[in-house]
Amino acid sequence: MAEHSADWRPTASLASLRQRAELLAALRRYFAAQGVLEVETPLLVSAGATDPHIPSFSLSDSAASTGQAAVPPRRYLNTSPEFAMKRLLAAGAGPIFQVCKAFRAGEQGRHHNPEFSLLEWYRPGFDHHQLMQEVDTLVSQLAEGLREFGPVQYLSYHDCFQQQLGLDPHTATMAQLRDGAAQAGLPGVAGLADDDRDGWLDLLMSFCVQPQLGRGHLCFIYDYPESQAALARVRPGTPAVAERFELFIDGIELANGFHELQDAAEQRARFEADLAQRRAEGQEPMVIDERLLGALEAGLPACAGVALGLDRLLMVLGGGQHVREVLSFDYGRS
Repeated sequence: MAEHSADWRPTASLASLRQRAELLAALRRYFAAQGVLEVETPLLVSAGATDPHIPSFSLSDSAASTGQAAVPPRRYLNTSPEFAMKRLLAAGAGPIFQVCKAFRAGEQGRHHNPEFSLLEWYRPGFDHHQLMQEVDTLVSQLAEGLREFGPVQYLSYHDCFQQQLGLDPHTATMAQLRDGAAQAGLPGVAGLADDDRDGWLDLLMSFCVQPQLGRGHLCFIYDYPESQAALARVRPGTPAVAERFELFIDGIELANGFHELQDAAEQRARFEADLAQRRAEGQEPMVIDERLLGALEAGLPACAGVALGLDRLLMVLGGGQHVREVLSFDYGRS
């Protein structure tokens, strides 16, 4: 018997596959009613994610050896459709959404599959608070008949740290963050540099705060530290905060949204900071997506955007314990 002949069956039940089909139809009805245009963008892209925390799959491009000198030597499987969708926004597409596959190397576990399904959408004229309201509306509609939720909760990043740990994440000293992690007996403490502030905040968020978020309800966390802005705009103040949000249900992160940065120079500086961190950590260098920066320079409309993990959403709506339960074939059977 061949090595893989015994595990040919799907990892999801047929009932789960029908539930996925119904969810996809329902979300398309929602966006059609809202006048939001469905789009598709390439899965193979010429510039991978610069973020050191997002590992890309890379592939050789055989066209590079056929004399097409302008073609870059490598392509990447898309980690997110965000850059291409922003180019469509800058070209005047108006409100858009996309259902697509995305890929992240090395992410495999109960809540992770290296190939996963994303719903991503952009709303010109919205800020992150308006988009959180729409995410609540959509997820609540998609949950009808599958699961009932308690009242939605909105908490700032500051308030969730204060409630769970008694720490102000914006002003706590490095010693206080390290002490908090040590007292909680967290794994990974020994591997973090003493001055890696975001690393310590992420550790506390992942192991102490996040597991308590959204137990039986939708929980939105917003206004992250400025250093975690990624592609979000920063609101000046004391402290300055990134206009970014995440959605949690049952302690699982389901969505990540931004009030989008429009400043091309600032975005380039953030990409270059990512590349410097990659060099310092010995990671693969990445090419900056100059077409995205060109779109920002041409004029990205003021907007908010969000990526929602459809596999995880199906899992929490159906009461699943592992993401493979909602995938026709997980990574191990692909």
